[in-house]
Amino acid sequence: MMPRWHTLLRMTQELSMDTVIRQRLKGLRLAKGWSLDALAARCFLSPSTLSRIETGHRRIALDQLVPLAKALGTTLDQLVEPTEDEDVVIRPEPEHQHGVTTWLLSREHSANGTTVAKMRITAERRMKDLELSVHPGREWFTVLTGTVSLVLGDRTILVHEGQAAEFSTMIPHYVGAHDGPVEILTILDHGGERAHMHGTEG
Repeated sequence: MMPRWHTLLRMTQELSMDTVIRQRLKGLRLAKGWSLDALAARCFLSPSTLSRIETGHRRIALDQLVPLAKALGTTLDQLVEPTEDEDVVIRPEPEHQHGVTTWLLSREHSANGTTVAKMRITAERRMKDLELSVHPGREWFTVLTGTVSLVLGDRTILVHEGQAAEFSTMIPHYVGAHDGPVEILTILDHGGERAHMHGTEG
């Protein structure tokens, strides 16, 4: 027989998740600027049923969640996604390459296909030791401290602290430090992540 405290804990967890789902449903509806009537017309539920679901006066059934998720432009998995703190806090560990230290600030295999990273680049990283990188996609970075020497094909562009740069990574490119160490915050697509963090310098 299951201990009473275990049953109470499970019931509390179910109620907590139920509340989160209701908040997500209402939040998505309001974000789209829809009334209950507008959502009801898209998911074939009555406005009164939707109102009772959002306010907790009606238990949410699986056969209601599926059309609601579709109407709101999300998935069932995202609606019932857990909310534990470990899914929120990222504790980046530094990864060292020659002249570059990288901290990953987003989770691997992120849903939008991009990686956010902080990089510290020093003079140890020299362009003459590397080939200019080329890969499909685009890259964006902002300079936190120092000045970046950005090589794009035949051009060399200095990007100063507080400035940002965005460019096609099909142009042969190199990101280095100009006159001292530099720190950047960068957003990379999958091609950029592979080039910068898995053995190919970019």
